[in-house]
Amino acid sequence: MLYWYHPINPTGGSCLHEEIMIEIQNLTKIYKLNKKQMAEQKTKNALKVAVDDLSLSLKPGEIYGLLGPNGAGKTTTLRCIATLLKPTEGHITVGGYDTIKDSAKVRRQIGFLTNDIKLDPQFSPAYLIRFFGQLHGLDDETIRRRQEELFTYFGIHDFENKKVDELSTGMKQKAAIAVSLVHDPDIIIFDEPTSGLDIITARGVTDYLKEMKNAGKIVLISTHIMSEAEKLCDRIGIIINGRKVCEGTLAQILAETHAQDLEDAFFHLYTTHGHLEEEGGAFR
Repeated sequence: MLYWYHPINPTGGSCLHEEIMIEIQNLTKIYKLNKKQMAEQKTKNALKVAVDDLSLSLKPGEIYGLLGPNGAGKTTTLRCIATLLKPTEGHITVGGYDTIKDSAKVRRQIGFLTNDIKLDPQFSPAYLIRFFGQLHGLDDETIRRRQEELFTYFGIHDFENKKVDELSTGMKQKAAIAVSLVHDPDIIIFDEPTSGLDIITARGVTDYLKEMKNAGKIVLISTHIMSEAEKLCDRIGIIINGRKVCEGTLAQILAETHAQDLEDAFFHLYTTHGHLEEEGGAFR
């Protein structure tokens, strides 16, 4: 089931203010592993540091990309921002609201989507967007308008009344994106937004994120696709073993690492700050 958030403006539309920012200060998240998890990770240490003293600052009108290998802490960071996880140390504010003390106010400002959040398989995209629109407090006319806008943009009309269980991976992803954006949030947080999508659909998603940026929204994504990060992101933060090892525009990162492209820059940083994963250096 998708997590849902109230919109800032219950009648729909953006209410973005200049002060709406994301501030992450010294974020640390530590998990306690059970015996099975310790065995799977081949460690005797019961504590897993997923994010280690991470600080970031995001402002309206930009797309920020988190890049890192498997287990680097990207998804954990996004979940802490979205109030789904509580930091072990440090704190996060969204639009001036603390994600722990003012979690409900934080959730009013954001739309969050991750591959671990699934749409209910027995319902249709048309039903789900109406259902979540009502949960967000939108009136019927606003829901109808947003459904028409999003379904048209992402090409969902052809399967809007089919059960989610009958949809392809790409169709499910497009439906999930539409449902997560029904309330027109000012802050969009997507974990691997183009995962499982064909090149044409993926291009539609990235173009939409650019439109959201141009509308003054904050867009935060994680991605494992280097070319996507190069073309899409205004700034990129590279995290390895839970720590931020480099941050800046593409040009700044290439200059710092003396690399020709982002992939070369990433591997330079990874050989300096970490070790390639057993999975052959796969990214997540």
